[in-house]
Amino acid sequence: MKDLLIVGSGPAGISAALTAAARGLDFLWFGSRALSPKIAQAPEIANYPGLCRVRGCDFQKILQDQVGAMGLTIREERIDSIYAMGDSFTACVNETMYEARAVLLAVGVSTAGAVPGELEYVGQGVSYCATCDGALYRGKTIAVVSTNPAFEEEVTFLVQLAGRAYVSRSYPAPDAAGEPTGFPKSIRREDGRLQITYADGDRTVDGIFFLKDSVSPAVLMPGLAMDGAHIAVNRELETNIPGCFAAGDCTGRPYQYAKAVGEGNVAVHTALRWLKEKQQA
Repeated sequence: MKDLLIVGSGPAGISAALTAAARGLDFLWFGSRALSPKIAQAPEIANYPGLCRVRGCDFQKILQDQVGAMGLTIREERIDSIYAMGDSFTACVNETMYEARAVLLAVGVSTAGAVPGELEYVGQGVSYCATCDGALYRGKTIAVVSTNPAFEEEVTFLVQLAGRAYVSRSYPAPDAAGEPTGFPKSIRREDGRLQITYADGDRTVDGIFFLKDSVSPAVLMPGLAMDGAHIAVNRELETNIPGCFAAGDCTGRPYQYAKAVGEGNVAVHTALRWLKEKQQA
């Protein structure tokens, strides 16, 4: 049982991890050792205090060096779901579960919106976890949407399980498993199966798997209140779920590094106070 799970390795997640380490919390940090690819792609950052017109790749290197100097470990595991269990939280990573008393979501915002019907049918044919739900579709017809070559192992796993698999990829993958298709335009449910509309027509499937770098926070944590596409928080960065906090772009605009870093720090201090109050109760 950990004190805190931090999900995300952008500026908010980095700030949260540095603060959590400085305050002696026992925590796990999930994200990428490359931190945020959006930082590396920035041609120039001109509005971050103390760093005048720094290139994104240089800023990323500064952050990586600081994380390394603090001896912090980033677990490069994609969390499929997080459940509030009353006095604690359980994060599921394929068949592994991690427990903590509090959770901090610093998951950013996805530049790719959901396919119409995707969120509506989560748990009714729409899945984000190949390991969790793949066996349910053994020998059946499925669709797979993959946005990162890192997910090819999961794509192959699903294709081998299924009787037939339509696969949409956002990257070149010659001679890869599955029947290649364009990206879905919409999803609807009819007679217990999913009807997926592509540019070249409809296909009927039993289920569809979205293998993405990030999913909607509402999908990641059932019951989480949203404000449009963002997590609803108060000024203390508390969500509607006690013990769950959020920081950074996922809480809304402005999408700026300085705002994200500040929120990551505030969210951990709020979590510290919450943990102390729970211990004293």
